[in-house]
Amino acid sequence: MSARLVLLGPPGAGKGTQAVRLAERFGVPAISTGDIFRANIKGGTELGKLAQSYTDKGELVPDSVTNDMVRDRLGQEDVADGFLLDGYPRNVAQVAELKVILEELGVELDGAVEITADAEAVVARLLKRAEIEGRVDDNEDVIRHRLEVYAEQTAPVSAEYEADGALVRVDGLGDIDEVTARLVEAIESILA
Repeated sequence: MSARLVLLGPPGAGKGTQAVRLAERFGVPAISTGDIFRANIKGGTELGKLAQSYTDKGELVPDSVTNDMVRDRLGQEDVADGFLLDGYPRNVAQVAELKVILEELGVELDGAVEITADAEAVVARLLKRAEIEGRVDDNEDVIRHRLEVYAEQTAPVSAEYEADGALVRVDGLGDIDEVTARLVEAIESILA
């Protein structure tokens, strides 16, 4: 089954966990921008070197570099039958650029799935994860700031897809298997 989807949601909503499960279920690669950055940096590609020049200074990688990395990744053989994008697009400008990239490839996005989660539940989940994984930099202030940044920059992406009639929201709270089942059902309704 072909599936070309964007997975959205705030930090701590379970995107990473669910992306792996959904990619396996639908037989498409889960593509994380973080993984793309790491692969390009590790591989010493020109885009990787450019991205690292920003991250070494603690700066965000500009959209132009991110867009080029996504364009390159979506042009690879293993995504011919679909993909699940996790972490891209992060802003409205990237939504427009993704449309251009997909037009260049001669394919269309099937839809966007937003995993929703109550902010207080997300804070509690991330604090617990930080404790378990020893993430000393993930304190409550940092987590709340990440949620604010998400709300300001990335939440408008949901509005873009909603305006196009391409967005479905799924509750991300509860047992991992239950959330996966809800997501599969929502995605199957998009693909039907």
